[in-house]
Amino acid sequence: MAVADRVPLDFDPPVRMLRALLLGVDDGELPNPTPCPEWTVATLLDHLMGLSVAFTQAAHKRLDGPETTSAPAPSAQHLTRHWRSRLPVLLEDLATAWKDPAAWTGTSQAGGVTMPAAALGHVAMNEVIMHSWDLAMATGQEYYTDPRTLEVLIEFLAEGPEEGTPGLFGPRVPTDDESTLLDQALALTGRDAGWRPPRRRRAAA
Repeated sequence: MAVADRVPLDFDPPVRMLRALLLGVDDGELPNPTPCPEWTVATLLDHLMGLSVAFTQAAHKRLDGPETTSAPAPSAQHLTRHWRSRLPVLLEDLATAWKDPAAWTGTSQAGGVTMPAAALGHVAMNEVIMHSWDLAMATGQEYYTDPRTLEVLIEFLAEGPEEGTPGLFGPRVPTDDESTLLDQALALTGRDAGWRPPRRRRAAA
């Protein structure tokens, strides 16, 4: 039986996409700006490491983990020099943890916030997809995600307030009738789908 038949969302495809994007990050791009205001690529990578741990613990209902009771501010200076080998492992742990149907039941906690586990699973998926897009845009890479997953996320995000949720989503950005599913999801989290870095890296000769 496929994972998608047992749980609401399958983390394997977006995690594979994110791991592929990590391979395309050059060391020289770590100081690059990202769609997240005041975050560099290095800061974003540090955040991805923290959220991977936090939401893996949430899936396991671990309420005593280091990322459970608080959400440390991401920092470029805090990013481990072993991130290239460590982050893919943390992402795989995240995907594996949410394959368990029990992860989606009851309540759990991440970053000091307690909510239904199913809602936390959707937040975790949104974090993976949105920050994958952030990383792709900041490093000049292509990004794709499954439209079926985007449809579920759009339904979930649409239930939130238009002014956004501090610490999670910014105020919604207007869209038009021709917006893609990805653009709609981005807009619901307060992102501008047209964002690009001030300077794109040069294509390899």
